[in-house]
Amino acid sequence: MPRDDRSPKPDAPVYDGAERLQKVLAAAGVGSRRACEDLIFRRRVTVNGRVAQLGDRADPAHDVIHVDGERLQADNRLVYLAMNKPRGVVSTMADEKGRTALNDFIGNRVEQRVYHVGRLDADSEGLLLLTNDGTLAHRLMHPSYEVLKTYLCEVAGPIPRNLGKRLAAGVELEDGPVKVHSFKVVDTLGKTAQVELVLHEGRKHIVRRLLAEVGHPVSRLVRTSIGPIRLGDLRSGRTRRLTNAEVAGLFKAVGD
Repeated sequence: MPRDDRSPKPDAPVYDGAERLQKVLAAAGVGSRRACEDLIFRRRVTVNGRVAQLGDRADPAHDVIHVDGERLQADNRLVYLAMNKPRGVVSTMADEKGRTALNDFIGNRVEQRVYHVGRLDADSEGLLLLTNDGTLAHRLMHPSYEVLKTYLCEVAGPIPRNLGKRLAAGVELEDGPVKVHSFKVVDTLGKTAQVELVLHEGRKHIVRRLLAEVGHPVSRLVRTSIGPIRLGDLRSGRTRRLTNAEVAGLFKAVGD
C-alpha cells in the first residue's frame, strides 16, 4: 500500500509543552484543522525558521510561527488593540492627578493588563496601539525600526507650494533635525488648511513643533495610522482588537 504523504514524519520535532501544529494554527484563527493540515502539507508553514511537517508540534508561547511568510501570533495571552484616543485624554493607563486616562475607556473589557505603545499629547487625538507584547512594543517605538506614522493636521494657512520640499529636506529643531517621509495638502478652509504628513519620528510633540517652526501652528492633530494599522472609522473613545493579518503586518514593519 502506498504511503500517505500526509502522515506524520518520523523525525518530526517535539517541543516541550507543545501541541500539534495544526491545532495551534486553528486556535489562532488560521482555519479549520483540516485546512491547517493542508497548509503544513503544502510547506507554507515554518516553525522557528524550519519548514514544518505534518506531525510537528509547537508551543505558541515560545515558538515563532510563520504562514506564507507572515508572522503568526498564536499565543492567546497576548493582546493587541487599536484605540481612537479622544482629545483631552492623557496617554497614560491611569493618571495620579485624576485626569481622564486610557483605562477609563478600557475598564474590565480586557482581562490582561495592556500598555500604550508610544504617546499622543492630551490635545491630540487618533490612533493608539495597546498591547502586553513588550518585545513588539519596544520595536514599534524604537527609532531604528523607522515605523511610519501618519498625521492629519489642521494648521494656519495659506500653505506655500514649496513647504513639502522644505519638510522633506529637513528642518532644524532645538533637539536636532527632522525630515518628513511625505507631505500633502488635503484641503483648504479659508485661513486654515488640512495637511497630511508621514514620518517615523517619535520625539515629544514632534509634529506640532515641526509645523510651528515652519510657520504653520497646529490647531488640531489626528494620528491616522501607525505602520500598517489604520484608524479607519473607529469611533472616538472606542477600541478594537487587531486582526491576525494586522498583527502580522506590525511584525513585518519591524522586520520580523
